[in-house]
Amino acid sequence: MSSADIVERTELLLPGPALALGALLDVPVPDLDGGEGLPPLWHWLYLLERPAQADLGPDGHPARNCVPAPPGPGRRRMWAGGRVRTRGALRCGVPATRRTRVLSVQDKQGRTGPLTFVVVEHLIEQDGRIVVDEQQDIVYRPATSGAASETEEGEVVPPGPGEWAIEVSPTLLFRFSALTYNAHRIHYDRDYARDTEGYPGLLTHGPLQALAMAEVARAAGCGGDLVFDYRLVSPLFDHQGMVAGAVPEGDRTTTSVRDIYGRRTATGTVRSA
Repeated sequence: MSSADIVERTELLLPGPALALGALLDVPVPDLDGGEGLPPLWHWLYLLERPAQADLGPDGHPARNCVPAPPGPGRRRMWAGGRVRTRGALRCGVPATRRTRVLSVQDKQGRTGPLTFVVVEHLIEQDGRIVVDEQQDIVYRPATSGAASETEEGEVVPPGPGEWAIEVSPTLLFRFSALTYNAHRIHYDRDYARDTEGYPGLLTHGPLQALAMAEVARAAGCGGDLVFDYRLVSPLFDHQGMVAGAVPEGDRTTTSVRDIYGRRTATGTVRSA
């Protein structure tokens, strides 16, 4: 596929995936049967690509017939951040269409070798109008190998006001992978994560961290049409826990994710659209 290709997928949105996410994270689910819409970022459970098993690479990511296509064999994919603008909320019981395309591809030289930065656009339409306008930032880096690196641990920092602690377990990561149809092995295959990619543990999904930030913002009263801008700034592993926070600051809410020792791994801002 070329960067000019647009992949389109249409499906009837059903309550099941949303109910499953609510049970997974123990968060309130709107009255979907009564016409209430999906909370911000919950569209990540819907309109998913389901590649053939034969199209998956050794790391579990699609290696062919996909958007975006990897820039070369053996490159490791990372979700770096993104921007989501909502114009209303997606409703269950109504068909929706997602159109996906690559907006830009940029090659740069990093400390460990060549890096490829890809921006992917997703537009989700329902009832003849665009409800979700999203851009995802993906980075491809060279393959590395070797022993797992050690992580520094200090004193545990308990959750403060406006923070939400989530216990990260292999079960949680596996179930979130299943909900989002994400076969990337770094999230559930500890031997692969340690021996092949050199990680000290299972990696906590970037989208899961972003969803945690969106949920603490929702609990703080953020609603309506929103713009959510988020960045993943450091890897987060299962044994490090996850603490999401939201702080209202004027016309926006600043969000973050940290580990249980206080090290920040993701940041974001939520503002009215």
